[in-house]
Amino acid sequence: MRVLVVGNGGREHALSLALHRSKSTSKIFATRPNAGMATIAESLDIAPTDVAGILAACPNLDIDLVVVGPEAPLVAGLTDQLAEIGVPALGPSAAAAQLEGSKRFAKEIMSEAGIPTAAYGAFQSSELEAAKSFVREHGAGMVVKADGLAAGKGVLVCNTVEETLNAIDYILDDGTFGDAGAEIIVEEKLTGPELSVIALVDGETVVPFPASRDHKRAYDDDAGPNTGGMGAFSPVPQIDATLLQQTVDEVLRPAAQALGARGIPYQGFLYAGLMLTPNGIRVLEFNCRMGDPECQPLMARLTSDAGELFYATATGQLSEQIVTFDNRSAVCVVMTSGGYPGSYPKGLAITGLESADKLENITVVHAGTIQKDKNILTNGGRVLGVTALGADIAEATKRAYEGVKCIHFEGMHVRTDIAASVL
Repeated sequence: MRVLVVGNGGREHALSLALHRSKSTSKIFATRPNAGMATIAESLDIAPTDVAGILAACPNLDIDLVVVGPEAPLVAGLTDQLAEIGVPALGPSAAAAQLEGSKRFAKEIMSEAGIPTAAYGAFQSSELEAAKSFVREHGAGMVVKADGLAAGKGVLVCNTVEETLNAIDYILDDGTFGDAGAEIIVEEKLTGPELSVIALVDGETVVPFPASRDHKRAYDDDAGPNTGGMGAFSPVPQIDATLLQQTVDEVLRPAAQALGARGIPYQGFLYAGLMLTPNGIRVLEFNCRMGDPECQPLMARLTSDAGELFYATATGQLSEQIVTFDNRSAVCVVMTSGGYPGSYPKGLAITGLESADKLENITVVHAGTIQKDKNILTNGGRVLGVTALGADIAEATKRAYEGVKCIHFEGMHVRTDIAASVL
């Protein structure tokens, strides 16, 4: 099977590595791959968001399956147009991808399906004062979210009424997130540990992966601004088989069924961002693709044939698959450029990659990297993710940080407390 991976970040490298291990995959292509992906995938000089370019390439390359990593091509309708030319794709239609592309739409689906979530209000830019009145009536700090896609940075968690009012101004009045922030969701702030449950869905069958947890804040102790993710681990000790099945029964399957009832069958990865509140599970958000960096530990633990699994999902045959995972734990520590998630330099030399790769049960996943001549250089905010397997979370964490210590680039930053919440 010839597979095209759309995207070039850490998630896409992790997916490519899983496909590279697959006995059913004969050739991998990738859109402008990072330096790590380029060692296992043939490079196509096509941007991940270039829908027309991808559509033109697939017949010429005899592509059997397209695996879509990021959300933007999904919201733009890539999988719809691939279906029109008969190319199976792992990822939802543009209509179904609104579950991530519009937080208002996601809240409407949750309401229809009876999925537990935070109470909220939705407001457009012309409703600035109404949004502020809603906050004052609530009388406490709330969460303010840009309705559209904001690269994982459009959520502001506020501790006081004043902070919430400022956040509303920041998004609606200042236009910080552009069109993505033309509408906002203001919702009650929930408390409890967060986790991610990601499943494969083929319209009817829902197959959950083990629970994982990522770390959004830039600095230790969950301080600093939100990022795309500073690390992740799997499994999550608080989530046993019963609670995982409850998530399928009360969150994932109802969401898929509600979309199906609207004539929008869901196919692909379905990501539920959850909080374990004192009152039970609550959904914080849905994403329509594999999480990043959650993908790295999950793909490290996947023992099923990824090619067969992804193709079965894309073609409605998921019920025929038996999905298996390594019983060991996996921890990913993300290495970022200095200044991320703000401005940061590019083109800095990375050393020590070969030393890290030699360590047992360690995988270095590339994200923002590029190769020039024989040198690997930084090319993004999140540069690398060091993922380790271990008998438990403690051992996997220790190994991951051993891998991190091998690698160096100027100004690099890592959180030193990944998985500390469960150790």
